Amino acid sequence: MKKKIISICLLLMISALVCYPVLFLLTGSVMGDQELSQELGTALSEGKGYVSWRLLPMTPTLRHYVELLLDSPEFFHMFWNSVKITGGVLIGQLLVGIPAAWGFAKYRFPLKKVLFFLYLILMMMPFQVTMLPSYLTLNRMELIDTQWSVILPAVFSTFPVFILYRFFCSVPEALLEAARIDGAGEKEVFLYIALPMGSSGIIAVFVLGFLEYWNLIEQPLVFLKSKNLWPLSLYLPNIDAGSAGIAFAASMVTLLPAFLVFLWGRDYLEQGIVASAVKE
Repeated sequence: MKKKIISICLLLMISALVCYPVLFLLTGSVMGDQELSQELGTALSEGKGYVSWRLLPMTPTLRHYVELLLDSPEFFHMFWNSVKITGGVLIGQLLVGIPAAWGFAKYRFPLKKVLFFLYLILMMMPFQVTMLPSYLTLNRMELIDTQWSVILPAVFSTFPVFILYRFFCSVPEALLEAARIDGAGEKEVFLYIALPMGSSGIIAVFVLGFLEYWNLIEQPLVFLKSKNLWPLSLYLPNIDAGSAGIAFAASMVTLLPAFLVFLWGRDYLEQGIVASAVKE
């Protein structure tokens, strides 16, 4: 019993540490400008001393949200840029990744293992490694400074294929053979067996992809030169130190879609993480 109480207390402490940054943002977003300047004055003015902070504001206000949502057209423009980029990437990844994963999982063809091994290598490469060849290729295609320069490379990401491959491998071969004996073609097998049985993996890929591409920073900075094409993830770095309240409110609004998507697909996300950890 004593060990159980200690474990619960330890987990509660860890949970509090994890949740504190979100509580910090929420508190800052409803603080008045004067209170924020008092609490964060040392950090904002680059002076000496320590920053103080209280969990509950003395004079809570929704002024920063009103100013952000009603008087900041740039915020809404970048918000819809994020929606277009993230939506384009996710739709493209599903259209490309699902058939590719099904092919790797259920069909035999020459150099199958070599190609899948190359997929794994590409998945492990960070953006900094592929940045220069991607830039040169996109520049040759005249896509630099368009949102397609961010969408297209992400559409052919290998990570969704890897996740979906694990789910499709679990589809019983006997079920596929029974469907073929009953007269189903490969198209019907894919549409009516593969997709329903792999739906949890598809949702896991959707959730993981949304969490990643909603917060893109490096790719838009490299490929997008025009500020009117920037996504919402680049809005916060351009807020000056005198608008701390707006920054806190913008952070909360930016966090909300990702939080809702995570809550909606958290069970499938766990399945995706488990599937990616299973060795072949």
